[in-house]
Amino acid sequence: MKKSEVNLIAAFAGESQANRKYLAFSKKAEEEGFTQVAKLFKATAEAETVHALNHLRTLGDVKSTLDNLNSALAGEAFEYEKMYPEYIEAAKQEGNKQATWTFDVANKVEQVHGKLYRKAIDALKNKKELEKVDYYVCSVCGHTVEGAPPDKCPICASPKSVFFKPA
Repeated sequence: MKKSEVNLIAAFAGESQANRKYLAFSKKAEEEGFTQVAKLFKATAEAETVHALNHLRTLGDVKSTLDNLNSALAGEAFEYEKMYPEYIEAAKQEGNKQATWTFDVANKVEQVHGKLYRKAIDALKNKKELEKVDYYVCSVCGHTVEGAPPDKCPICASPKSVFFKPA
């Protein structure tokens, strides 16, 4: 792999992380009443997204929808088959209950994402459109559901009220 490709991969990761971090910072600023600082963090988060997407496109990693679904499924499978089980075990050995919890719920949700991606892949392969439904996400653990949110999150037991519909 050429140096510029390695650098594009690293830059994509860094810009993506900066986006998420700045959104978390924005939320905290809003909670503390600093609305203008929150707006600044949101604006720079969006700029970081532009950078990340430019890097990803330059890498050639945005392909056909079917290719993208297969790539997403492979990433989710890696997370729930290898990455998170190893992270969970390490956190348990260290006695870090919060890390164990966050890795465990992420692992369970990644499996749900895998099922949703498989469903979409099957539909595309069979030249069918996915059923038109809304998706809802649990704001506590990230559990993702089709249709309506459940009364209680099956992953973290949070109430229906914490689910949101992504824009």
